Amino acid sequence: MSRDRGPRRLRRLDRSALIAASVTALSLTASGCVVVHGEREVLPATTKAEAAKALQQFTDAYNAADKAYDSSLDSAHVTGALGAIDAARLKAGKVNSPSGNASHTPLKLSDVTYTIPKKAGWPRWFVADAAGNKGGTARWLLVFTRDGMDEPFQVAYLTLVAEGKVPEFKKDADGWAEAVPADSTGLAAQPGDLSKTYTNYLKNGGDVFADGTHTSGWRAERAKSAIRPGLATQYIDAPLSNDAYAPLALRTQDGGALVFFATHHYVKETAHSGTSVPNPGDAVLALTTGEIKQSLMMEFVSNEVAIDPAKSAGDQRVDVIGRIQGLTSAQGS
Repeated sequence: MSRDRGPRRLRRLDRSALIAASVTALSLTASGCVVVHGEREVLPATTKAEAAKALQQFTDAYNAADKAYDSSLDSAHVTGALGAIDAARLKAGKVNSPSGNASHTPLKLSDVTYTIPKKAGWPRWFVADAAGNKGGTARWLLVFTRDGMDEPFQVAYLTLVAEGKVPEFKKDADGWAEAVPADSTGLAAQPGDLSKTYTNYLKNGGDVFADGTHTSGWRAERAKSAIRPGLATQYIDAPLSNDAYAPLALRTQDGGALVFFATHHYVKETAHSGTSVPNPGDAVLALTTGEIKQSLMMEFVSNEVAIDPAKSAGDQRVDVIGRIQGLTSAQGS
């Protein structure tokens, strides 16, 4: 069941209309011929019916992969940060439980709102905001993207956000949302730079981000864990914003933006002489190469969603409202 927060007179465009508008059109004029390229047309990313179909296909594939611990079953429906996190999780699950996931509970999404931006060029994408049977009352935000009409929609970002934290989006008279360019200068932080800005903050601090679980709270947690007796812990953070990891942003009603972005993190644990690195657990060991003698380097991919205020807003701090992180590999030495 879906609910629409947009205007009631949302114009319905079927698949054939979108395809017709997207392909190259040729019109003859008195001065010759004018070619109109589909990639330059400002169009809705998809229809609500197609969006609902993409969500159902993802959910079915995700559940099949989770039940069998087999990433080949949903690889066509995930990409980017979620693709990396999901593939590693399933790989570890398969190593530790070759017969499949004995505790599998199918993911069920309901009360879905689809926010579809109208834009030119690729990728074209949309956001599904849903209630889930996992994660308590948190809202599931899934960003679907594709690079061509003949390609399937894939989920690049998946975050859980506390109920009531998802902002209202700016929409036109027909109910289409507005995509914010990566190089937009009207925001507190450029969406295209947010991955780098965030990783710099994790290292050095600053006042770019509002205090919270994923900002000041995470920095405090790291500082505490870095001084455990007998164990030195180092953190290295790097931006991740190319290709399938490119940030995507939607204009909010107040002139700001909701930005989805990804980051790369390394955690190195080194035991002091005469001690050993604590047992990292079966899930980590399943993704570890090399022998853990004195140190363990763990690699993580994280995807975040943040409210990036307009420069005219009273509070200029970026608010990271959701983050999901997953181990993707580890190296012992």
